[in-house]
Amino acid sequence: MNSETIRRKHKRHLFPASKNFYKDPIVITEGKNAYVNDLEGNSYLDFFGGILTISIGHCNDEVNDAVKEQMDRLIHISSLYPTVPVVELAEILSDITPGKLQKCYFTASGTEAVETAVMMAQLYTGNSELIALRYGYSGRSLLAQSLTAHSSWRALPTQVPSIKHALSPYCYRCPLKLTYPDCGVACAEDVEELIKTTTTGKIAGMMIEPIQGVGGFITPPEEYFKIVAEIIRQHGGIFISDEVQTGFGRTGKMWGIEHYGVEPDMITMAKGIANGFPLSACITTTEISDALIKNTISTFGGNPVSCVAAIKTIEIIERDKLANNSMKMGVVLREGLDKLKEKYPKYSGDVRGKGLMQAVEFVIDEPAGDRTPNPEVVDKLMEETKKRGLLIGRGGLVGNIVRISPPLNINRNDVEKALEILDDSLSVMTN
Repeated sequence: MNSETIRRKHKRHLFPASKNFYKDPIVITEGKNAYVNDLEGNSYLDFFGGILTISIGHCNDEVNDAVKEQMDRLIHISSLYPTVPVVELAEILSDITPGKLQKCYFTASGTEAVETAVMMAQLYTGNSELIALRYGYSGRSLLAQSLTAHSSWRALPTQVPSIKHALSPYCYRCPLKLTYPDCGVACAEDVEELIKTTTTGKIAGMMIEPIQGVGGFITPPEEYFKIVAEIIRQHGGIFISDEVQTGFGRTGKMWGIEHYGVEPDMITMAKGIANGFPLSACITTTEISDALIKNTISTFGGNPVSCVAAIKTIEIIERDKLANNSMKMGVVLREGLDKLKEKYPKYSGDVRGKGLMQAVEFVIDEPAGDRTPNPEVVDKLMEETKKRGLLIGRGGLVGNIVRISPPLNINRNDVEKALEILDDSLSVMTN
């Protein structure tokens, strides 16, 4: 069986909305560390990591060994029974998260973690209205789509009217047409007016990504979160840090919110928690967790195999100081991307991010002041990097932003190789 056969069967049997990257999608058959191979044996350097999910490299031997041992003991039992892995993981998460967070609820996807967080905020505060951000992404459920502020990811009109969307701290495309820092972070201050004019004045909370992932790695100003957290709490709400993409060392710190000096009341997490095994969690304070008094279960939440994978993944992240490596290699990556922006200034609009969560936004003509999004350039860039053995991601409202997120244990040689491929690809496109 070849790749063309797989692509044809994919088109025949899967939802057409389940789209793939590239004109001829790559059929990945195996992976190891930072590399994956396709059905024809071609090798690629993976700098998107299954959407920021492969934290410590594909098929990590230590994680796989722990998983195989657990599979021989117990694969599934549901949340109706306590297991050693789920209790051990909950204790670890309470130790490594900031502040007084110590009560976990495990599910199988980021969407479910978000659903849990919103429900808990509403139960605890007694308020129903919740603030999200424009350009934010929260998942596939009716609630998650209502939280999401991308028309291209909303299959249905808003089903949850209690969700209100604040301005994104998108400095490159400031919605208020101001310039940081002279703006005084006006987008943050505007949250106060949003609450006063579009809600009852009492809210359940605010859910926000420390760096907006699908939005194109939009990175807020340093002061932003302190301002909005104070406003949210003044109006009866709790502050929820959505760390589905930014958690577990991705940004150079264990949690993205730690860059901003704000202590969250709740954290949602998924993706990188278990190096590719399906698992998510919501962690909060004892007081907030006590607000749920009805029965609740999660059939696959806290699955023993996934929990063991998460325990080993976190152990390796801490043991090998991979948040620190993310910061160091992130500097190398960022410096390289900045140089590419200088070398190819026409289409390169903005370079942003933290750690190994970096993005380049492509536009029509930056020197001429034309910041019209340019998804066509990203189409071409992805095809050219694919030809040269590099996989990258994309994001933004119209797909004009390249997202780069290699494994946390990436080395300097592979970062420099990726930058060289990007350079070669851009050179071909601009000549």
